[in-house]
Amino acid sequence: QAFLVLVCVGALFRIATTCSPHCQTRAPLTTAPPPSARSGQISYDAFGQKIRVRSTGLASSETFYVDQLMLFRQKVYYEIDWLKSSCKKKPLDTAFIPMQVPFDAHATMQMFLGSSASWGMGVLVNSWSGVLPNNGYYTGVFTEIGCIPMTFFSYMPTSGWSMISTFNWVLGNTNPMDFAPPSFCAKSKLEVTETPDNMFTALQALALKTKRGD
Repeated sequence: QAFLVLVCVGALFRIATTCSPHCQTRAPLTTAPPPSARSGQISYDAFGQKIRVRSTGLASSETFYVDQLMLFRQKVYYEIDWLKSSCKKKPLDTAFIPMQVPFDAHATMQMFLGSSASWGMGVLVNSWSGVLPNNGYYTGVFTEIGCIPMTFFSYMPTSGWSMISTFNWVLGNTNPMDFAPPSFCAKSKLEVTETPDNMFTALQALALKTKRGD
């Protein structure tokens, strides 16, 4: 394993922000505090603005399972509990979708992951940064060709740091039902919260509740 610290500097260049319409990937996720890590699969529908996250993880020596469907156009997301055949429907902050470059993001750096010395030795990527609601901020790294999302870092004062690192992206989706809530979610009522979750805080919140046994 390798750990990299990226120092971003200002740069002026134009980069396409078009991302793949349907794709799936394996994705390790790390959140803090408290320390927790997970791995699983993310499915993304750029046309419908939907994300499905299925993952398992470990927090404070306890295992948890996450299954969430995020519907950004509807501004809601579902926490799906297959054991109980139940759902929780919650408001979703749609200002930031980490699978694509936001229109108000700032281009901070273009670089090679690996080496540019020879073909196949590295990947040309672009780094973007911006702000999140409630005094948060983020950095995202996307490939120059195809605008494939690779790594995301976010910080929220209320929940701390989160990181998503993706690999093995596959274009296309073999199961369109990934982006439809299960039938037992139909009667779920939208919960009222003071502040809508974004993708990062939603993943953190479910992990914490699972760990506590809520």
